[in-house]
Amino acid sequence: MSLSETLAEAVLATRSDAIVAADREGIIRFWNPGAERIFGYSRSEAIGQSLDIIIPERLRERHWDGYRHVIEGGESRYGQGDILAVPGITKDGSGVSLEFTIVPLRDRSGRLTGLAAIMRDVTGRFEAMRALKRKLAEATPKPPP
Repeated sequence: MSLSETLAEAVLATRSDAIVAADREGIIRFWNPGAERIFGYSRSEAIGQSLDIIIPERLRERHWDGYRHVIEGGESRYGQGDILAVPGITKDGSGVSLEFTIVPLRDRSGRLTGLAAIMRDVTGRFEAMRALKRKLAEATPKPPP
């Protein structure tokens, strides 16, 4: 096995970050151990399911509008290494704060066949930042009326 193949295998098997790939219809086709850890679904539970299992219901319409736009146009404004921050949901219905990047998946002819996302759970950091902002707001003197 080459170093590239070894590296690819190790990265895809990571438990620290979720790596999820979906086809053109948004059906999950790849689900790594990190996705199992973050979202709570086993690989066998997630494969073949819609991405809706990890998208909060209130955000689904916006997500699918963007997903279809990328699939039809072949390009994402987020595909250039930009990091997105969004909420997700876990198997037990808990919320999770995520940062992720999108990777377009193309066949040999260059046709877009789906999208992959590399996601990191930043819930702890997000909650700590929110608490810090709340404390700062409470400590800031209010101007007299």
